[in-house]
Amino acid sequence: MKKTVAYTGNEAVAFGMKQINPDVVAAYPITPQTEIVQIFSNFVADGLVDTEFVTVESEHSAMSAVIGAAAAGARSMTATSSAGLAYMHEVVYIAASMRLPIVMQVVNRALSGPINIHCDHSDAMGERDSGWIQIYAENAQEAYDNLLQAHRIAEHPDVMLPVMVCMDGFIISHALENIELNDDAFVQDFVGSYQPDHYLLDVENPLTVGPLDMFDYYFEHKRHQAEAMRKAKQVIIDVGKAYGEKTNRSYGLYETYQLADAETAIVVMGSTAGTAKAVVNELRKQGQKVGLLKLRSFRPFPHQELAQELQHLKAIAVLDRADSFNAFGAPLFTQTRAALYDLPDRPQMINYIYGLGGRDCDLSQIGQVYQDLQQVVAQGHGGEIVRYLGVRE
Repeated sequence: MKKTVAYTGNEAVAFGMKQINPDVVAAYPITPQTEIVQIFSNFVADGLVDTEFVTVESEHSAMSAVIGAAAAGARSMTATSSAGLAYMHEVVYIAASMRLPIVMQVVNRALSGPINIHCDHSDAMGERDSGWIQIYAENAQEAYDNLLQAHRIAEHPDVMLPVMVCMDGFIISHALENIELNDDAFVQDFVGSYQPDHYLLDVENPLTVGPLDMFDYYFEHKRHQAEAMRKAKQVIIDVGKAYGEKTNRSYGLYETYQLADAETAIVVMGSTAGTAKAVVNELRKQGQKVGLLKLRSFRPFPHQELAQELQHLKAIAVLDRADSFNAFGAPLFTQTRAALYDLPDRPQMINYIYGLGGRDCDLSQIGQVYQDLQQVVAQGHGGEIVRYLGVRE
């Protein structure tokens, strides 16, 4: 039986972890993620889950522990934020290279320096080429739903890659929202049991994990990783559809909002999509043909699908909550622009970097973006390509 409760994003994710009942969780506290594993540790202490909970001395150790557990055949999870994810950097790559279906909740927070505990996407963007699937949530409901889908995606035989389930720090993690929880029996049935084909504790079929991999095989192993990421696109779609058939909340690689007849649109990830939807509603009442595309899957990046959805537009603004410091645009912008490169008649595109270090992005700022897009259409060119939204210049 479903029930509606008032939960923060962290509470929702911790409850989802309880329902999944993983074999092993290893984690180290860091704001704003700490509350997730703190709540989950209470479930462990109260005997409500069968999980082996490993308290470690660092985030590097947390990822190392879940790598060992996953290699041994256990369904393994962890959670982190910001500098914790950066501290994992070496072993994050190892987890993906070993094709271990670990699920990690990332509560997005700015990276130092200066030190900052609030939201932006610089932590996850720092790992965007590590080989992990990355899925982003707009609100607490999506954070919960994404977590419940993550194991089925990661453990699919065509994928076998780790998954980051990302949500905006404080904006989602600590904000109280009404969300619909599934019952435990449904979650257990939907997630299913994990039966790996190859694992260290299978004494009948011994194997070596993590050996030195020189030029004779390293390239082929990387190519296999790339193919798994390509196949993950369809798996994400299939799992999201299956979830929607049971819950009436379907998911795909992205979501469109008032986009079909739009002339201009914003592309964005995370909680800011909710703010943008409110602005779209108001501008639509004024007769403006504006729309939105909210990207859910940043890795794998749905380049063909985005080109199809955005090709009819006259101008597009891509909003990034991180900067690449490459003097040419931030991660989501450069990838979206590349996705549209082969279109015969490409829309004008501009990039807005916004919300760094938790800077608020309000309705008026999103409204200004749509006004700027109108000017781009009227002038026939984008002008300054990379812009900073809400910063004191």
